[in-house]
Amino acid sequence: MDVLTHLTTAPKPLVARQPTARVVEVFSSIQGEAELIGVRQVFLRFFGCNLRCEWCDSPETLTAPKGPLLPGRVERTPGHADFRQLPNPAPLEAVVEAVLGLARVPHHSVSLTGGEPLLHARFLQQLLPELSAAGLPSYLESNGLLPGHLERIVDQVKWISMDLKPPSCTGDPLADWLERHRAFIRVAAAASTRPRLFLKLIVGTEADEAELRAAFRLAAEEIPAASLTLQPVTPVGVVRHAPTMNEMLHWHEIASEYLSEVRIIPQMHKLMNVL
Repeated sequence: MDVLTHLTTAPKPLVARQPTARVVEVFSSIQGEAELIGVRQVFLRFFGCNLRCEWCDSPETLTAPKGPLLPGRVERTPGHADFRQLPNPAPLEAVVEAVLGLARVPHHSVSLTGGEPLLHARFLQQLLPELSAAGLPSYLESNGLLPGHLERIVDQVKWISMDLKPPSCTGDPLADWLERHRAFIRVAAAASTRPRLFLKLIVGTEADEAELRAAFRLAAEEIPAASLTLQPVTPVGVVRHAPTMNEMLHWHEIASEYLSEVRIIPQMHKLMNVL
């Protein structure tokens, strides 16, 4: 075989594709929910969710438009809301650059949020070591319903904020929610790196006592010293009203029958009028 024939017929070497993810936005702000409230984080918001909670305050993560993917957005100056576009799906290199570009000023951690960030577990397997190597630990915000996805990255996250998802509080009737939550908690507990896991439950006006008691009981069984934040729903979309403070105190009393560390905290970033 002559050289020309060899060059035109020889198989081409495989080129590894850079992992990509659909990113909604990357920005710098203050954590407004649950146990790490008040710390400054770089927020990396992913597109896509396996639930359709009626009160979702990030509807842009839920439905893909017809036609070409819309670009994401990346804050240029930390905390200034001066955004540039990020082509989607975004390659790993571009996401690392976007996050670390904001982390040039001190941040506590990077918040992986959505939607449901664990839908991008394969991408996160490549991303999180890059962020850790740059000195930026990871904080996972999850609905706690994808234990298999968590297994892929649990050793690479330092904090896990897990929502409890009783159907009466979400409007999304997932029959096996308790079993999925139990499996998720056990994956986190078995991790060699011992990430800090804490719980959050968003309470609406239609909350069902039997479901909430089941959630509190599960938490007490699996994490006896669990930290639980009860968060009154913020009215948005079809959700017009939040529970009253008396109603929240009622749920606090019930949760405290099972757990010793229960807080009531609204979405503080909404009150502070920041992203």
